[in-house]
Amino acid sequence: MSDRIKELILYREFEEGRILTDISQLMKLFGKWEEQRRNGKSAGDLERKLRRLCYKCLHGLVGFSAAHGFEGNLWHTYLAYLLVNHENAYSVSCEIKGSIPGSINELAIHDFAVFLELFSWDFKDFSEKLGVPELKLIASYSRAGRNGTVYNRRIRDQICELSVCLGKAKTAEELKDAATGFYKGYGVGKLGLHKAFRVEHREEGVKIVPITNIAHVNLDDLVGYELAKKKLVENTEAFVHGRNANNCLLYGDAGTGKSTSIKAVINQYYSQGLRMIEVYKHQFQDLNSVISQIKNRNYKFIIYMDDLSFEEFEIEYKYLKAVIEGGLEKKPDNVLIYATSNRRHLVREKFSDKAERDDDLHTNDTVQEKLSLVARFGVTVYFGAPSQKEFQEIVKSLARKHKIQKEEEELLKEANQWELHHGGRSGRTAQQFMDYLLGKA
Repeated sequence: MSDRIKELILYREFEEGRILTDISQLMKLFGKWEEQRRNGKSAGDLERKLRRLCYKCLHGLVGFSAAHGFEGNLWHTYLAYLLVNHENAYSVSCEIKGSIPGSINELAIHDFAVFLELFSWDFKDFSEKLGVPELKLIASYSRAGRNGTVYNRRIRDQICELSVCLGKAKTAEELKDAATGFYKGYGVGKLGLHKAFRVEHREEGVKIVPITNIAHVNLDDLVGYELAKKKLVENTEAFVHGRNANNCLLYGDAGTGKSTSIKAVINQYYSQGLRMIEVYKHQFQDLNSVISQIKNRNYKFIIYMDDLSFEEFEIEYKYLKAVIEGGLEKKPDNVLIYATSNRRHLVREKFSDKAERDDDLHTNDTVQEKLSLVARFGVTVYFGAPSQKEFQEIVKSLARKHKIQKEEEELLKEANQWELHHGGRSGRTAQQFMDYLLGKA
């Protein structure tokens, strides 16, 4: 039974497969050790090797589970983790869509039959016969208060619940149905189980890395800007539902909620298959590589560029222009670009660009070159600084949210004094004022 993992067809070469390999070796040696004992042979050396391997496996499982915040049957949660993170022909086809037709289901049943055997492995026998009582903890492990650093709490709990369901399965078909249901509801692999990502350029190439700590903000948390939010929601909903949608530029004054709106969008539409990848200006050369990794997935991806603007000497915007529109390869239908900026036209402009006697022989060409990037954003949304009345509404709304106990007249008087000395009226200034009050309290 220990060599069954070598017979897997679809689910092979696990990224976190070292523990599976070690425990498979443990099973193999345990069987050999029992056989020697039955035959009356000395098995002292093999027993010592087995005990060392037991502790190594226990160390691996506990460390892995602590990092992910898992509890319960650690062996089952580990196997569930392998199933929900393995991107293969079957699991990727099932994400968002659920059950699929075709011969690949027979291959999947074969692999789930192997996993059924893995789930049946019981470490109680090891613990008693080898004198390693700590192994019993694998079956019922209590988390030490840590939530883990790999997943948000919701996904972590869903994996733990799935492991319980898989552990109760009696047939390979039941295992397959439970896993497929998870793929449809939550996705598969890092792109399915996380909302947002960043890009890292490593020696082996461009890698998309999950961001595990996302601010839990909603569009309703942003006071005012109803027309701006409506425009953003309409475009995003069209994209999520497979209709035509545009690249989107959110521009305007600092601290007015542009970035907050983007974060709120991913929180609102994550369950409908929306994902977000944050890309910085110096990474624009990696955009083609990023898009090639996501273009064939069943998710919708927003490539997010925060505080986007360019000085005259910066040429990175030329890479962005080619990716958005203009290159030979068409941008995939499941990819949009959302950017925020304090500049309406993104590239710095000067009066000399339009002067009749500029150093540039073709002045209009220079102006058009600088405007050509913003023209590739089909939807532009303006976020202006709030008026005095709007700023006060923001302050009152935040005070109610944070349960600030203060007379309204006094609250607004202090808020007005605060904004005069801290960057002017904006949602950010109002939130900083709240933080100040909460700190004093």
